[in-house]
Amino acid sequence: MSFSQVLEVVIGLMFIYYVLGSIVSLITQWINEAFETRGASLEKHLMKIVGDKQVGDFLKLPQMEALRPIRYKGWLSVFTATTEPKKVEKIPVSMLVDSYFDFAGLTAREVNADNIKDVISVFPDTEAKQALLTWIDQGVTNLEELRKRTTTYFSGVMEQAAATFRSNARSFVIVLSIVLTLVLGTDSIQMARTLWSNAGLRALAAAQAEIAVQQGGADANVDDLINQLSELNIIRIGWWQTELPASDSGASSWIWFVVLKAVGLTLTVAAVSQGSSFWYDLLKKVVSKGGSSGGGDGGEAKG
Repeated sequence: MSFSQVLEVVIGLMFIYYVLGSIVSLITQWINEAFETRGASLEKHLMKIVGDKQVGDFLKLPQMEALRPIRYKGWLSVFTATTEPKKVEKIPVSMLVDSYFDFAGLTAREVNADNIKDVISVFPDTEAKQALLTWIDQGVTNLEELRKRTTTYFSGVMEQAAATFRSNARSFVIVLSIVLTLVLGTDSIQMARTLWSNAGLRALAAAQAEIAVQQGGADANVDDLINQLSELNIIRIGWWQTELPASDSGASSWIWFVVLKAVGLTLTVAAVSQGSSFWYDLLKKVVSKGGSSGGGDGGEAKG
């Protein structure tokens, strides 16, 4: 056993996790765009500001309409180039504050310390309204000071909306990682054993990892990565290709097989769910530091 051998096994596993993570990320992106989950998360939190019945009217303001992203209308629109505006996904806080004050009528009315509470009292009953009334009760009656506090408050609401979207996306990633791992039967323990026992395969995995790093994480083509992964002949699609214990093996052999398989699959799920960017960054560091070791071991494999 040598350090270069261990390093190439690690690089090979990281490369596999990176490719599987890229597939999961791509599918997650499709799901988020198809169901507009980012926009739905934003609308949910806008209800705290303008009320559930007024969200639609609020988003029809010209400045809100201009923020709607343009994407393909449906799954088949990629062939017809048919696009349409989707739900607003992100609103600059300063624009949100100005739009809220416009929508509530604070901009158009004469507002002073004497009538500001009466003006705000006619707002829809929302968390934003209660926050404004609380500040007024505390003695804040200057409109500009209220605007500053509203800006801070809305910043927090937008952060909550972003956190909600990230949580939803994270759930998609975890579920998809489980599904992909189970469908492909990607057992980390078995893959590590295969890499460990095959010097040529380790060298090929290290080479493919280096190519992936050179291509760049965000710019890498998933189809190319899948093709590179298939060349390694490590991932066997379908459980029927699983190497089972011999038919005459005892119960202990089968129990050990099931335990190792469960652990191996769990390790893969945990690894893939970290995301492709995590493994790309780690792979880039390891490949750049251990490139010379990988090349040396690859030469021994060929010789």
